[in-house]
Amino acid sequence: MAGIPLYFVDLQDDLDDFGFEDYGPDCESMRISAFLDIPGQDNLTPLGRLEKYAFSDNIFNRQIIARGLLDVLRDFSSTEDDFLTVMEIVVRLSEDAEPTVRTELMEQIPQITIFLQESRPQFPRAVTEYLLPILIRYLTDPNNQVRKASQEALLILLEQDLIEQNDLENKVCPILLDLSAPENDDEYKVEAVNIICKMISMLGKQTVEQMLLPRFCDLCSDSKLFQVRKVCAANFGDVCNAVGQEATEKFLIPKFLELCSDSAWGMRKVCAECFMAVSYTTSSEIRRTKLSPLFINLISDPCRWVRQTAFQSLGPFISTFANPSTAGLYVKEDGTLSIRPPTDVSGSSALGSTSCCSSHGMCEFTAHSPSSSREDPKESPKRNSAEITGHPMAEDEGSHSRRPPSNCLYTEGRPADVFNSFHFWRSPLPDISEELELLPVEESNKDSEEESEPRPLCKTYMVSDIEKVLQSLQGHMDDPDVQAQVQVLSAALRAAELDSVTQEETESTQESSHLPEEPPTNVCTQCPSPTNQEQAESDLPTQSPISESVPHFPIVTYQEEDSSDCLEEEMCKIQDVVPQPLLDQYLSMTDPVRAQTVDTEITKHCAYSLPGVALTLGRQNWHFLKDTYETLASDVQWKVRRTLAFSIHELAVILGDKLTAADLVPIFNGFLKDLDEVRIGVLKHLYDFLKLLHADMRREYLYQLQEFLTTDNIRNWRFRYELAEQLTLILELYSPKDVYDYLRVIALTLCSDKVSEVRWISFKLIVAILQKFYASGENELGVNFINELILQFRHSSKWVGRQAFAFICQAVVNEECMPAEQFVTHMLPNLLSLASDPVPNVRVLLAKALKQTLLEKPYFTSMGNPHLEAVEKTVQAMQLDRDQDVRFFSAAEPKRHLSNTPLEQSVD
Repeated sequence: MAGIPLYFVDLQDDLDDFGFEDYGPDCESMRISAFLDIPGQDNLTPLGRLEKYAFSDNIFNRQIIARGLLDVLRDFSSTEDDFLTVMEIVVRLSEDAEPTVRTELMEQIPQITIFLQESRPQFPRAVTEYLLPILIRYLTDPNNQVRKASQEALLILLEQDLIEQNDLENKVCPILLDLSAPENDDEYKVEAVNIICKMISMLGKQTVEQMLLPRFCDLCSDSKLFQVRKVCAANFGDVCNAVGQEATEKFLIPKFLELCSDSAWGMRKVCAECFMAVSYTTSSEIRRTKLSPLFINLISDPCRWVRQTAFQSLGPFISTFANPSTAGLYVKEDGTLSIRPPTDVSGSSALGSTSCCSSHGMCEFTAHSPSSSREDPKESPKRNSAEITGHPMAEDEGSHSRRPPSNCLYTEGRPADVFNSFHFWRSPLPDISEELELLPVEESNKDSEEESEPRPLCKTYMVSDIEKVLQSLQGHMDDPDVQAQVQVLSAALRAAELDSVTQEETESTQESSHLPEEPPTNVCTQCPSPTNQEQAESDLPTQSPISESVPHFPIVTYQEEDSSDCLEEEMCKIQDVVPQPLLDQYLSMTDPVRAQTVDTEITKHCAYSLPGVALTLGRQNWHFLKDTYETLASDVQWKVRRTLAFSIHELAVILGDKLTAADLVPIFNGFLKDLDEVRIGVLKHLYDFLKLLHADMRREYLYQLQEFLTTDNIRNWRFRYELAEQLTLILELYSPKDVYDYLRVIALTLCSDKVSEVRWISFKLIVAILQKFYASGENELGVNFINELILQFRHSSKWVGRQAFAFICQAVVNEECMPAEQFVTHMLPNLLSLASDPVPNVRVLLAKALKQTLLEKPYFTSMGNPHLEAVEKTVQAMQLDRDQDVRFFSAAEPKRHLSNTPLEQSVD
């Protein structure tokens, strides 16, 4: 009787008094149905005993039954009668007065539902008829713990798609709408809102729009409960994504505007957090006209916490202005932006660069600037698309990808200039031709121009005329295009005020002019005819009429490089990809004042989102971000520099090879000499960055790679581990001669590292180097390298070095990185000589190399191989070794390839 547990005796003595209570609170692991089969004095069947304990006066007994319902169903649901009996007990148990019993029951509902769906398909209506009504009733249970359990169970069933659509529409949604009604209890309303917001992303679009979206909009305007509005705001992005763009703009955007202007700062903070998700669902027009001003208000919010969150969301919000078809942006399920290759490589220019001018029906006006780092626009379509995917194309391949339009201006012998997005990505402005009158330009001869200082050659505006134009534009300031135009005219007004002469001098100049008076027009240009290129280059440009299809806004163009600096600088300040106020706020994140008034880590957030902003603006607008990037790269906080170091390779893909060489390489070089916390970011993506550089510039880093061996903390072995991994990838970027002269030394140093993990990964680097030598036909370099390996490792005074030689030989044979004849000539004799090594660990690895790798290869298993006998003799000698491990690893029979064995062929 000593082996009989006490609980068995208790059950036999008095089942009514004790039941399951002696098992304590940790009885989840016991199988309830096993105890229901124990014979007792009550003469009840197992199901009868289940019913008895389910309605026992002992609360603990009822809890145990509720907790073990899944086991009960597994054992007693094989027949319909038993199943119905169990489900009736479940229904009656759900009416228990004890909250803990109801909670235990509700926690089992998801597992029971899954079990019935998978293992008991003969009861298809069990969930609808028995379990779902219990769950819905518990949503209004007076006990808070029971309600929480029912809400969690409902969400699990929705995620697993275990509730039929008809039940959702007719049973679940109505109860949630009732709970969230304005007249309902506040606590129930908050809980219902939580469920509704989470359900919206799980239901179909049509069901959401018809049943839940109107109530959600009403809850967003709930003036009574702050918690209700806050829950709506926190889930606003998911709701927008679920209902789509049309419903978002029609119903949700007005509510979002209200929430962003809420009197509670916590509400505005939550709105700032989900701003990017909301913006992604809207059209570009709504994003620019409504969301952008709203976001500016949040950035200038009086509450510091709101401003802090808004600045953190500023970069992601700006990224939503990118054109996904050209910039290759998409949003993952977790809300992060990622890059995908554009679908149309030969289409319009990627990364937001402007399309060909012929599609806009206007002439192309250019300003030559050979010192500019911007690329030829003709090559940008293919280059941008290819380099996003990490495969840059050759320059001359992309430069002839399409024929230039006939109505564009190209100067023979010089590359076409970059498009100006202000000229071509601008919707027509209001017609102001009546208010705008331009003065004719003086015509000066070539000699006088050479003697005088260079100055703009376009027509000059009178101050009064510019002021008149500015006044006419004031009524259209809501249009962002007009705002940009006002900025240009204001700059021109300031320049005109500084350089203007008196009215009398101006009139006398007009009277002495020999040019015929031109009719008033709203543009000034010097666009020479393609047939008169030589005359246009030798003489001063004259005014030419412009096509009527051109939108009516002033465009100033130049041909002389030294005369366009001033106005070109003004035009460079204009971009139309992102609203300028948003970009200005982003650029101000590096201001030290922001760190004091907003967030001490604001520069880190700026650095984190900079690649996304750069991809949105495109490489043609990189000059906006260049100074900000340089400021971040020299930030005193190493976390900021570390963030840039981890993303500099992605930024190089976005900018292309020219801008990378001009602007990123100096910063990259600075990161190489920074702290280890910063250098590791560069090191982890060293191959990704170097492959984007030209061969000449890439070769300069051969001299600096050895600096990675030196770290601030010698215990930082993971730094050297990462270096070995990157060098394995970098081998393909350099010639075999460069690998032998520079990378070979680093590899040998890493193979002698004190940390075993670094040594093992470095052995793979050695194998990759040998493979590169022999694949390139550089057998002499391979032999020299092998001799160096033999000298450093085979004849090493430390057993670790000799063991390393055995592992290198095993890896060489396994990877087949060199011809087998070369291996047996230069490496095999030295490998077999390790059989007499005094250290057992070396002999063990030798046994593994011979039995597990060498004798598995067809070359060595062939009976005609002259080296097979030497290998087998070595193995036989090791099978008699005094060390047990050596004998074990050399005892297994090798697996020979029968097709290469003449003896086996003769037997067949």
